[in-house]
Amino acid sequence: MTTEDGDRETVPTDYDIAQQVDMSPIGDVVEPFGVAGEDLDYYGAHKAKLSLDAIDRLSEESGDDGNLVLVTGMTPTPKGEGKTVTTVGLGQTFNHLGKDAVTAIREPSLGPVFGVKGGAAGGGYSQVLPMEDINLHFTGDLHALTAAHNLISTMLDNHIHQHNDLDIAVNWINWPRAIDMNDRVLRETVIGLGGDVTGVPREDGFILTAASELMAVLCLADSLKDLKERVGRIIVGYSRDAELITVDDIGATGAVTILLRDALKPNLVQTIEGTPAFVHGGPFANIAHGTNSLIADQAAFAMGDYVVTEAGFGSDLGAEKFLNVVCRFGDFEPDAVVLVASVRALKYHGHDQWPVDYDELDEPDAEAVRRGFENLDKHVENLRKFGVTPVVALNRFPDDTDAEVDAVLEHCEEDLDVRAAESNVFLEGSEGGVDLAEEVIDAVEKEESELEYLYDLDDPIRDKIEAIATEVYGAERVIYTGEASDDIDRLTDYGMDDMPVVMSKTFHSLSDNAALKGAPTGWELEITEVYPSAGAGFLVVLTGDVLTLPGLPERPAAADMDIDEDGTISGLF
Repeated sequence: MTTEDGDRETVPTDYDIAQQVDMSPIGDVVEPFGVAGEDLDYYGAHKAKLSLDAIDRLSEESGDDGNLVLVTGMTPTPKGEGKTVTTVGLGQTFNHLGKDAVTAIREPSLGPVFGVKGGAAGGGYSQVLPMEDINLHFTGDLHALTAAHNLISTMLDNHIHQHNDLDIAVNWINWPRAIDMNDRVLRETVIGLGGDVTGVPREDGFILTAASELMAVLCLADSLKDLKERVGRIIVGYSRDAELITVDDIGATGAVTILLRDALKPNLVQTIEGTPAFVHGGPFANIAHGTNSLIADQAAFAMGDYVVTEAGFGSDLGAEKFLNVVCRFGDFEPDAVVLVASVRALKYHGHDQWPVDYDELDEPDAEAVRRGFENLDKHVENLRKFGVTPVVALNRFPDDTDAEVDAVLEHCEEDLDVRAAESNVFLEGSEGGVDLAEEVIDAVEKEESELEYLYDLDDPIRDKIEAIATEVYGAERVIYTGEASDDIDRLTDYGMDDMPVVMSKTFHSLSDNAALKGAPTGWELEITEVYPSAGAGFLVVLTGDVLTLPGLPERPAAADMDIDEDGTISGLF
């Protein structure tokens, strides 16, 4: 951003902005929404967990009839296009316009925080606070999940070491260990050195805690009873006779649920402008469903007239899973879907030379923006297939020109016949989201959304896969390689063919090839593996190598973080 004299302005960091906010006690923030002090388990003055009893009471009082707004996006650049900023800013703007609104988003994992991404609490004047707490230990949910996951691992290995009455095949165990930190050397390990002291040798490895099935289980459970039942169903391996081995079978269900008891309660914080915000759960958006917990959504419905939530990655991954999977389990549907786009992302998809020099994306180029419309158009088309009402939010960056912004808005209104508005919530907070919020409110009040799933649960597994591949991704056909066909046949024999499917593919493209931009056609989707997440209640379909434990980059975000003698943190955001 530059001044009229052409000098570059000094833009305050997200941390600087956050530190200038005089936060209200969390009890005061949520009291107007029907939440009493005794409903909260406090973690200091500005963080609290909402009790499950309070959620039940609020739901009975309200009838759960709030309007749900889902925020998703076009295929993003690796730098992201501002879905979380838009989600937080839109919630603030609804309240600014006199609507009782509550925001619900995922909580960050320490791995990405210290790796490439840095913090994940929104940005600018559309953040959730206290941002440093949220990005670090918060209320301990991730630590509880890590401990619970590894308790299953150690109970499993102890069973094998002690007697192995279940005849567990040590080369057919699919429950790795977990860690909430990016550490590539732990992806593949060998555990146990044999004998009575060190246990049975076998191959093992670690995944990021956010990638654990326990995270998906926690985020899809609607009560402590449901959580316990889902934990017990998790498949940890197979016997030598191909019998399923579950957490129930190794006797770990009760202890694991105890560790997750408090983690199930949703976390309440506030935005910069004092809007209540649930920050709870953080499942991957490829091997899981990629949105915050159902129990947080349930609480938000009970508190506000508008609930604003976010789905991970682009709409081909996050929104598809939200609509086909989360809405089934939650028995709700969005009243409007906000599709976040940016001039940068449109240029990215309209670029004529690869790899892209990101500095070039800051240069004015309205023609490159127009060439990238095909990606935006496909996402709008996909959302309409679900029967939901899309509203395009053009998240404006400081270097975007009026000509570029006007080109996008004109295309949306004249060519796509879709509501669209410029969003400036990063720099202006709620004042910068008024145009967008008014378009969303207009869509909610005047359009009739009626969710249509892409497939029925009793459809064969292959039909579900092919519906997503052809209708959403734009593939010409699906091919099955490796053991994928055998996996599908085995899961059908086990009676698991009535579950929804979660497709895992690159988020860099609508296709399964990260290098293909725009809206590729005439390509084949390759399926390499299909496996059950029985506790969560879905099947995971892999389209390529999936990295469930990232490594650190050459210059990790952690290397630029510091804390001074007064406790002031720098570099977190």
